[in-house]
Amino acid sequence: MRKFLAITAAAATALAGTVAAAPAKAPAERPVSGISWSPCPDSDPVVGGLLKGLECGSLAVPLDHDRPQGRTIELALTRARHTAPEEQYQGIVLLNRGQWPGQFGRDLPTRFAKGTSGLSPAVGATYDWIGFDPRGTGASEPKITCDPGYVWPGAARADLVPATTAEEEAWRTKARDFAASCGRAHGATLDHLGTKDAARDLDLIRRALGQEQLTYFGWDYGTYLGSLYASMYPHRVRRMVLDTVMLPEKGWYKDVLEQNATFEKSAENYFSWIARHDATYHLGTTGAAVEAKYYEGMDMLRKAPVEGRIGPAEYTEIFLVPLYRRSAWTGHTKALADWVLRKDPAGLKASFNEPGYPTQNKQAMYNAVQCSDSPWPRDWQRWHTDYSRQYRAGNTFLTWYNAWYNAPCAFWPAPADTPRKIGAKDVNVLVVQGQHVAGSPLSGARALHRRFPDSRLLVEREGYEHETSLSRNANACVNDLVGAYLKDGSRPAATRGADATCQAGPQPVPTP
Repeated sequence: MRKFLAITAAAATALAGTVAAAPAKAPAERPVSGISWSPCPDSDPVVGGLLKGLECGSLAVPLDHDRPQGRTIELALTRARHTAPEEQYQGIVLLNRGQWPGQFGRDLPTRFAKGTSGLSPAVGATYDWIGFDPRGTGASEPKITCDPGYVWPGAARADLVPATTAEEEAWRTKARDFAASCGRAHGATLDHLGTKDAARDLDLIRRALGQEQLTYFGWDYGTYLGSLYASMYPHRVRRMVLDTVMLPEKGWYKDVLEQNATFEKSAENYFSWIARHDATYHLGTTGAAVEAKYYEGMDMLRKAPVEGRIGPAEYTEIFLVPLYRRSAWTGHTKALADWVLRKDPAGLKASFNEPGYPTQNKQAMYNAVQCSDSPWPRDWQRWHTDYSRQYRAGNTFLTWYNAWYNAPCAFWPAPADTPRKIGAKDVNVLVVQGQHVAGSPLSGARALHRRFPDSRLLVEREGYEHETSLSRNANACVNDLVGAYLKDGSRPAATRGADATCQAGPQPVPTP
């Protein structure tokens, strides 16, 4: 049983009042086609058996929202229907997992249909939970993929950290060729895959489901999509939970650069935890010593990739996972110790999957969204200078990985948009944030809280998880506050700074 964690006095007032119901009706809208639902298949090529028990449907939306009578594309959706009596029905909740642009989401209602989300089943039963694959993603059409060799050339990729000018130029050429392949494959479709387009899709989903307002729950990048929707359609938001905030106020290029430093700090925390448990892992008694062992393991792969498939690039991806989730610390640390100390690659091999369609799709859609959401430098010298400086400053864990993941944006064949200002008055938002989340710093959540003056900010003290609430690693204290909000709109009383806090659970216990 999960232990209920400490709540501040501010959090304790969460049930003291409720937020007012929906504002007055907005002007009448042009009709939109409905969604025809049918039982989902027991197995799906993208998400396996995670759709079993849900309903599946699709919705045609304009490729270009400014030309609603033009070409249409298909959004794939799922639904877990409410089971409460009709008088208790509270409408729809649209779900978006984030984890970077380009991630599917049709499986998400399963958490709520099966009661594994941490939300009270009595509350979950009052909503229709709607999952969807954003345009270009997962089972939605068109399926956006580009040259598969950039993500997976069939063997271990070249070292991410360029040791020479020639190695950097080789990666730059690959990024340019990948961007060009996207242009050849998808042409003008790339002009309509940004976050603004996806936000307008959300409103068509709402309309197709016959709802005057929607409730939205988004994690990570899903917080940016949700906050943009709330900025564009503030009167259409009934309730909105934005968990682990991503707010690229300065544009995606600068946001990614800032992530390199926050991920480095997260890596330091992870290595320090390993050092505190040297009696179990024997990788060193200081964070610096453990870090040296980590890079020793990478050097071993430079000389001889495991089965020709796992080299330094793949190694970085494997150990990026524990920077997102503390729940991965024990298993990944055992894999690290086995590899570095015993040259046993079993743990590395178990954590590596040859990238298939979902990974290829995610890379292409990640670039398609971020490269067009805001301007990126087109002069490679700017990239070289910024990333070299960060790496020399000690941000070694993710810097060059991030460089090459985003480098296609320097050559992207579609125009970049001007970022829309985020924020609106009188919008009912609950912002949830872990204190030490890598890649999504607390400063972003505080900024978002200011952009929506009627929002509330719930902070998980010492929290590291990228999904703080209603997920597999969620905090019971956070879940209860979020659950109260979804139940009847109850929120913490407004106060200076964080309006409520919950203490994160203890750090993982090492296992031999």
